[in-house]
Amino acid sequence: MLMAHPAVLEELLRRYEELRAQQGDGDGVARGLEDVSYTLCVSTGTREIAAALAAAREQLRRPATRRNTPVSTSVPA
Repeated sequence: MLMAHPAVLEELLRRYEELRAQQGDGDGVARGLEDVSYTLCVSTGTREIAAALAAAREQLRRPATRRNTPVSTSVPA
């Protein structure tokens, strides 16, 4: 399964919380909240925002995978 980059998840969570705080301030806020909710669901492979928020937060809590681990290119004889 593809996983969103942590920086992307952090930004989506930040935007979601910001828009939730502004909820009721107009159609633009409602549309933005709908958009970021959809993107969070797609990014986490979920269908509901509560599950998407939980999945995103869980992914951010996990230790980062080793990105600089050397890959052996030698072939055993």
